Amino acid sequence: MKTDLVRGLLLASAPLAIPVAVIAQTSPVVAPKAKADSNALADSKAGPGSAVGVAHPTLWPKAQSPGLIDPRTEKFVTDLMAKMTLREKVGQMIQGDIGAITPEDLRKYPLGSVLAGGSSAPIGAKDRAPAPAWIATARAFNAVAMTARPGHVAIPLMFGVDAVHGNNNVVGATLFPHNSALGAAHDPDLIRRIGAATAQETAAAGIDWAFGPTLAVPQDDRWGRTYEGYSEDPAIVRSYAGAMIEGLQGKMGTGTIQTGHVAASAKHFLGDGGTKGGLDQGDADVSEQTLIDVHAAGYPAAIDAGALTVMASFSSWQGQKMHGNKSLLTDVLKGRMGFDGFIVGDWNGHGQIPGCTNTDCPATFNAGLDMAMAPDSWKGLFDTTLAAAEKGTIPMARIDDAVRRILRVKVKMGLFDAARPYESKPGTIGAPEHRALAREAVAKTLVLLKNQGVLPIKASANILVAGDAADDIGRQSGGWTLSWQGDGNTNADFPNAQSIYAGIAAVMKAGGGSATLSADGSFTKKPDAAIVVFGEQPYAEMRGDLRTLEFQPGEKQALALLKTLKAAGIPTVSVFLSGRPMWVNPELNASDAFVGAWFPGTEGGGIADVLIGTPDGTPRKDFAGRLSYSWPKTAGQFVLNKGQPGYDPLFALGYGLSYAKGGSVGTLGEVSGVDASLANTSLFYSRGKVPAPFALKADAGIVQAPVDGPQTQEGALSLTWPKQATATVRIAGPTLDLSRETNADLVLQLTYRVTQPATGPVTLAMGSGGTGVTVTSLFKTAGTDWKTVRVTLKCFRSHGADMTKVAAPFAMTATGPLGFALADLRIATDPAGAVCPD
Repeated sequence: MKTDLVRGLLLASAPLAIPVAVIAQTSPVVAPKAKADSNALADSKAGPGSAVGVAHPTLWPKAQSPGLIDPRTEKFVTDLMAKMTLREKVGQMIQGDIGAITPEDLRKYPLGSVLAGGSSAPIGAKDRAPAPAWIATARAFNAVAMTARPGHVAIPLMFGVDAVHGNNNVVGATLFPHNSALGAAHDPDLIRRIGAATAQETAAAGIDWAFGPTLAVPQDDRWGRTYEGYSEDPAIVRSYAGAMIEGLQGKMGTGTIQTGHVAASAKHFLGDGGTKGGLDQGDADVSEQTLIDVHAAGYPAAIDAGALTVMASFSSWQGQKMHGNKSLLTDVLKGRMGFDGFIVGDWNGHGQIPGCTNTDCPATFNAGLDMAMAPDSWKGLFDTTLAAAEKGTIPMARIDDAVRRILRVKVKMGLFDAARPYESKPGTIGAPEHRALAREAVAKTLVLLKNQGVLPIKASANILVAGDAADDIGRQSGGWTLSWQGDGNTNADFPNAQSIYAGIAAVMKAGGGSATLSADGSFTKKPDAAIVVFGEQPYAEMRGDLRTLEFQPGEKQALALLKTLKAAGIPTVSVFLSGRPMWVNPELNASDAFVGAWFPGTEGGGIADVLIGTPDGTPRKDFAGRLSYSWPKTAGQFVLNKGQPGYDPLFALGYGLSYAKGGSVGTLGEVSGVDASLANTSLFYSRGKVPAPFALKADAGIVQAPVDGPQTQEGALSLTWPKQATATVRIAGPTLDLSRETNADLVLQLTYRVTQPATGPVTLAMGSGGTGVTVTSLFKTAGTDWKTVRVTLKCFRSHGADMTKVAAPFAMTATGPLGFALADLRIATDPAGAVCPD
């Protein structure tokens, strides 16, 4: 979905141009066509005489929500609605984020739901908080909603979170492998059990609604949400959809909050995995039949399994925003597919409909949306929606239908029953059986891409564990981990977890061997073998979008480490962490064994279970994972899906070696096929360099000199302004559209040390136009300590900068004297401590 906290992201930025020669064929996956009526229109982007972006329901498969409608429930809802005012009905249709609403607000605005977005904190606590703070928050909101008062009908709230790989907002929860990993297990029963464990840990934290599962079928691996999809293959997604719904919700009629289940939300309806260029929130410009066969594959199974809610997608189909597409939301989903639950929007997604704003959008409700996710715009949207209902702009029948659907779901989830036996239930969050299940899932999702006899490693050996991700639970868990983008975490934030290194060390010790941690690969005694853990940094939507599939384009730090170990004659195993397949040919060549570990979550010991054998080298567990995504041969094979014309992967869908069935991988070509500099849109200075495609230019008079950085010799740049001289230093490159990043509360992050305090004005500019931000106060005090400051991108926009045209992401103007050393400069996602200096 995208409460997925894109924090109100509006228009997607255009990708940089990439030479046509490096782009793979873009034909969609070939899948069996859905059964359609004999008079249905043939597959086309628009049938004869019909408009683009308008669906034809008779083409679509049928489904039916089981048992959602029954006489007893409908009578209860009817009686309740008869007591409600129009104001209360409209309130049920609006959802606000706990970062922008208080419990007391509910006395005036009777909303039906609250959510906690990816970085929203519980009341009076840090965003990284254990269960008690979340329980207290849920209770505080519901206490007001359920308080008896004149003219008020007490209706319980639904509290929703993005529990996408476990209850990932809550400190101490078990975090499972992300969906791209789970697809490699080809095991629907495993998915069902993970859903059930996730539901129990979510209910135990006072939360009754999980925004998942994601049923996207990613077709372009540049998409930053690829890891939220189980597979490029619609058949795998179809096989998992019902299993995850059943796990989260239980079987219809038995699963309630009292039995440790939560409402699920199949998302994002529809086509989010098929946008052009893999651009998040973009346009799926595909035929209706492709939309049915590929992108809708999981929805009939999800509905048949009893999915209580469906989330609308930010994306468009044939140029028509999904939040306003009546033919799909109403005619197909609620009509042809028989969905009797309710449709919820994504984070201010209604505001992207032409003619709408975040605070005013009757069109989305008339199209079929039942509950709008208006995290920070809820108050304005409530007022305008109420006015539209009073005027008849939104018909009363549509209001009543939406409210009935919402109340129906609340009844079925048991929310009108005050009992909450799972809330605060001891031993549920991070339960040993849940951790064991997560460890099982890790072992089942590992894909062995290459093995030249080094695996399994004898438990009696003495090995080196290296790489920057070896002992980092946040890195191995990926995005949507305690924070939206999964950044800013330390191992201390995971009390019920085990890093990959810790898991390996425990198994080696038990087998009589040893494991030594050395992130940089240095050693005093030559080890018998080395395991190197490296891969992508955590990310979520938007910042996860790529322009090349090359891993670490430019400065290849992981490759350098692998080559150093190889040169020392040490058998080396690569454990690669990623949310998607990537071009890693050089790293494969430099490894004796290579394991695709995806983002495995909090149970790093699952990797040791497969890589480490018995003391004599007998495997304890074999590799069972098989690719659910095709692995690219070049960095330009963005669209690489089995069944399409020209399909030519390095490793095909379903590939995976094992101890029982080995195979060889020859020397691979190391020409990526894509300009490496195209990948960089957020890193402007690091490790003593300005990375391509950016360059630094300083006005005459400014003295530049390399100096030691906080971690690296000559890893910083000293900049000195002469007395009474006004001059500018800037870092510039290709023009960037940073409007999405600005709307999403991202920051410009500087790590620096003042060597000569400013006596005159200092301004920092970004984007085109504007006056710049006065940052003099940040450069007033000299010292030996390095400081990190985060300036919100919105700060630059508020000073007049055009964030759609950023050619110089850093331009500092000062009147000397001034001296400082710059160690790091980048766009970052962690908003902690962010400022707008003046």
